[in-house]
Amino acid sequence: MDALSGLLDGPRAHTPFLLRVVMESPWAIEVRDEAPLTVVVMVAGHIDIAYADGAGFHARAGDVVILRGPDPYTFADTAGTDLTAVIHPDGVCRSEVGAALPDHMSLGVRTWGNATPGTDGSAVMLIGTYVTAGEVSSRLLDALDRTIVIAGASTALTDVLDAEMLRDAPGHETVVNRLLDLILVTSLRDWFDRPGAAAPRWYTAQSDRVVGQALRLIHNNIAHPWSVTGLASAVGVSRAGFSRRFTELVGDPPMTYVTDWRLSVAADLLADPVRTLDSVAREVGYGSAFALSAAFKRTRGVSPREFRRSLTA
Repeated sequence: MDALSGLLDGPRAHTPFLLRVVMESPWAIEVRDEAPLTVVVMVAGHIDIAYADGAGFHARAGDVVILRGPDPYTFADTAGTDLTAVIHPDGVCRSEVGAALPDHMSLGVRTWGNATPGTDGSAVMLIGTYVTAGEVSSRLLDALDRTIVIAGASTALTDVLDAEMLRDAPGHETVVNRLLDLILVTSLRDWFDRPGAAAPRWYTAQSDRVVGQALRLIHNNIAHPWSVTGLASAVGVSRAGFSRRFTELVGDPPMTYVTDWRLSVAADLLADPVRTLDSVAREVGYGSAFALSAAFKRTRGVSPREFRRSLTA
């Protein structure tokens, strides 16, 4: 597993809220859901995206837009159009004054909008919202601008997702979620690989023969008792040379990165109330719940139990 795949592999990264939005001009939607990450795939038409601080962006058919929360924003057919709807947390849609929206805006399976039922409006968007950011994805979110418009990033995957969104068949949920993940990963890869991109260090380090191999080893076997000596031996270089090269390219010493990754995965697993501290500890490479708790509190400032209670609150 590479670093980008690992950052998108948390258990909560695979339960997004998905909707096919079909709008007819004039329209404007304000999004106040505070979601950590939203993907908008433009199937047809165009949109203007605006923030309260005056920042604005434009996207058209074939583009993919990635939005990092929690700031509210408006997207519309034309900037300044009166609001058609306001999206609140958990996907609740209401009018600007809080009234329930008309039933006819529900247009079928996973489809919503103000267009005439059975027709495509002036704009068609596939919107996927990752409702909860696991700790695993915080490193990714920190690397993203508030809004990214990737021109022409739409691929054959978009057509498959668009068709699948309209189906109601066995396995449908899994299929659309995996397709959204694929579109997000390929879009981010295009964004990070573009000429002059300020890609995060953990991403560019993957292309290094030594450090990239070490990152894959860490991500593929998080529970292994890694050490600087063990990693250096596994990638065939000296301990001192490996430590220096890893720190230079990734930005953290090897064992700092390993610890951060283990505790990030642990934090994500703790969101599942069924998981015991012992099982989480073993999965991320700690011998006991006590060892995990000590490392977690030393690094995060709270115990795993306190962290779990904060998620519930």
